[in-house]
Amino acid sequence: MMGHEPSDQDQLFYYGVYLEERVRKNHPLRKVKELIDFAFIYHEVEESYGENGNVSVPPPVILKLMLLLVLYNVRSERELMETVPERLDWLWFLGYTLDSSIPDHSVLSKARKRWGTDAFKKFFERIVSQCVKARLVDGTKLFVDASLIEANASNNSVINTESLNRYLKKGYGEFEKRLDEKDDDGEKHPYSDANRRHVSATDPDASIVSQGGKPKLYYKTHRAVDPMSEVITAVEVTPGAVNEAHKMLSLVDYHEATTSTRIATLVADSMYGTIDNFLALHERKIEGHIPLLKKTHEQKGRKAGIFQDGAFSHDPETDTLICPAGKRLAKRTFHVQRQTTEYKASRKDCGQCHLRLQCTRNALGRSVQRHLHKGFIDEAVKIIESRSAKKDLATRKHLMERSFARSTRYSFDRARWRGLWKVTIQEYLITTIQNIQVLIEAARRPVRGIGVKEVTGRTVTRLLGALMAPLNIMNHYMPGICERCWL
Repeated sequence: MMGHEPSDQDQLFYYGVYLEERVRKNHPLRKVKELIDFAFIYHEVEESYGENGNVSVPPPVILKLMLLLVLYNVRSERELMETVPERLDWLWFLGYTLDSSIPDHSVLSKARKRWGTDAFKKFFERIVSQCVKARLVDGTKLFVDASLIEANASNNSVINTESLNRYLKKGYGEFEKRLDEKDDDGEKHPYSDANRRHVSATDPDASIVSQGGKPKLYYKTHRAVDPMSEVITAVEVTPGAVNEAHKMLSLVDYHEATTSTRIATLVADSMYGTIDNFLALHERKIEGHIPLLKKTHEQKGRKAGIFQDGAFSHDPETDTLICPAGKRLAKRTFHVQRQTTEYKASRKDCGQCHLRLQCTRNALGRSVQRHLHKGFIDEAVKIIESRSAKKDLATRKHLMERSFARSTRYSFDRARWRGLWKVTIQEYLITTIQNIQVLIEAARRPVRGIGVKEVTGRTVTRLLGALMAPLNIMNHYMPGICERCWL
């Protein structure tokens, strides 16, 4: 007999609907709820609530909603709230029932404004601490890198602050007031002439960066990753024009604070390979596996095809440099800001030199900058060329790219909101989710690395017996095969 679909509403009331039974046992949110204690947020945000007025949505529910927003990459908070009643797993995760009243989407934006970035920073740090306690962090070696985040603002919103056209823009008075507030903090238009002259009317915190030849408005996320289980131990968000080399030490400090460990080795690309960074690492007794930025540019542009600075030997007795042709370059001046001494060859010597075309294209002759700490820099270069450093640099390429690639599923490369502090919240949530996934994965497999209990002699005997069993069988049928295998 043919079956027929029931009516739209078979019953008026349903009894005995238990959401715990409706959510499958291997649902990812079950592991999140099992591993993460969201109740900590009560203490972190209690000062942002008053004693009178309407009762707010419980802070743990707000934090869970923010987590769902990013974890499932929902396009907007309005869409999130519209979807919650349709998802039994979300209702169960939030502690709601089928009859629960779903809060308005504005609750999330008001909570972000009330809490600020500190609450989400504490959330990130708590998960890192959990990873440390779960023996998923080694702490002695650190990989750092940065990536751009496209701002949630149109390039058409960029205004030239030195142009009179800005006064014709409607509402520019309010916009200019916002810029003045930024001036008080000393954070207006960072680090480039373009960003000092131009600013976005819709998102003044974003800065102009030329990526792929086309200038756009960007933020930049700076990350530190521990290689043991690829836990993100430190993160910071800045305007896109900020040089990542300037944030290396702050990431080191943040990593050591969150993990309570001391770094022995730092691995990064050549953008971090400045002299100041090498000196700072040397003071902290940290070995830097970082290509020297200066060496990466020695064979580029006008310097291509000419003798490098290393081809000039230093004579400490006369404090002069000797060029490949045997001529001396006299000391000229000392640059205090760059901490370098300039040595200059005479115009006559360079004009008559048979190696001129291989040495300089300057009509006035060759000049060389020698750093005050040249001896230390040479030692750092030797470390970079070591086998362990080359291995770490090869690992860095795929390790850091993998960390950012995993973030793309949460649309980290595009800002959800406008303003530096809001983009910082977004990045805290994304990196926290990635670390939670590491915790979940670790719960499914045995923990390895530092902190694992010492293996007993009996356990070693069992392991060796299991390993030798196949070889014993082979040796029974093919005598002598085991000896040849071990050799």
